[in-house]
Amino acid sequence: MTSKQPLVSIRNVTAGYDRNPVLTNVNLDIYPNDFIGVIGPNGGGKTTLSKVLLGILKPYRGKVLFPSGHLNIGYLPQVSQVDRSFPITVQEAVLSGISSRRNWWKPISRGIQSKAEQLISDLGLHDFKERPVGQLSGGQLQRVLLARAIINDPQLLILDEPNTFADRTFEKELYQILESLNQSMTIFLISHDIGTISSIVKTIACVNGTLHYHPSNVLTAEVLQVYNCPIDLITHGELPHRVLKKHS
Repeated sequence: MTSKQPLVSIRNVTAGYDRNPVLTNVNLDIYPNDFIGVIGPNGGGKTTLSKVLLGILKPYRGKVLFPSGHLNIGYLPQVSQVDRSFPITVQEAVLSGISSRRNWWKPISRGIQSKAEQLISDLGLHDFKERPVGQLSGGQLQRVLLARAIINDPQLLILDEPNTFADRTFEKELYQILESLNQSMTIFLISHDIGTISSIVKTIACVNGTLHYHPSNVLTAEVLQVYNCPIDLITHGELPHRVLKKHS
């Protein structure tokens, strides 16, 4: 992987809000077809890092470099960040994912319309395509947001806690979809559930004020301690169990 040119290089980035740093001196190279699971405690900076990558948040110090000059990024936000009152249908929401790459006065091509229809159908939303997004369940809205994020065939797909409101059936389907998408794009998946995502991600980034990149999907409690990543490590054997610190 390291022989390839990275899609993104984050160099010595410090970022936060109101001059209060959330991330300090973060460095990371994101390579083609990596599947990074991003873990860490609440408030550790996972979402802040995604905002820096998306260009929504400008770092106080450091740089985000795109060696190829341009990067097409898809983004699936947390459902809680979506304005459900906005008057838009499922189909319109999916098609809005291509608005930034076309001139507003040009009609949407038949090919794009067809692609949107296919994505809506593939994600089990065909019967809801004319329904306002405000009338959808959390899981249905996640499907819409995923279709919107990938309609542009992004090189990098960023997902922020995509399973928060997903129903159990779609959660399983989602990870299968992501594994398939990873063949053609890099995935940056923020999640609190390392036990679930460890079976599908390739590498892991522990974010807690700074960032430690682990070039494998295998973690131990000792590694998490070294990385200062204070989360419960859940593993799956015949019975799921947590690996916790010894009690003194």
